[in-house]
Amino acid sequence: MNNKILLDNLRCIPDWPIKGVNFRDVTTMFKSAECVKEIEKELFELYKDKGITKIVGIESRGFVMSSALAIELGAGIVLCRKPGKLPCETVQQSYAKEYGIDTIEIHKDAINENDIVLLHDDLLATGGTMKAACDLVKKFNPKKIYVNFLIELVNENLNGRDAFDDDTEVTSLLQV
Repeated sequence: MNNKILLDNLRCIPDWPIKGVNFRDVTTMFKSAECVKEIEKELFELYKDKGITKIVGIESRGFVMSSALAIELGAGIVLCRKPGKLPCETVQQSYAKEYGIDTIEIHKDAINENDIVLLHDDLLATGGTMKAACDLVKKFNPKKIYVNFLIELVNENLNGRDAFDDDTEVTSLLQV
């Protein structure tokens, strides 16, 4: 899609957090009311006819637009968090990262087999965290799972889409 308004408000920070990385900072899009409205409008158009019942926001930047979209779609919100942040019984998924193992979790009663779930986060790079979130949601046996990112890094040979099964529809608003 590569919407000009969104691209114009996306900040790139060279050599952060380490040399050679061009960090894509979505917070500059979130501080613009025009961008937030545009993101919500584009996400709504993508998912308005999919029957979404739950949106899983990935900690923490995935929480921002998942909430706005859930209101428009009439869906519930599920928080996918790091361990120890959710107060009730959870289901966990561990996964490998560049420098070790990480874990994410969702409340045990958050999703059921009648749900159609959209997982949402800010950025697709290697796909590791979202793949783990997708595997975690699959443990609940929902009817269908969709995956969405605001930004997909395509020019950095990270091949994040390759992390997902063929039956998982993956979309992004911006490809940079």
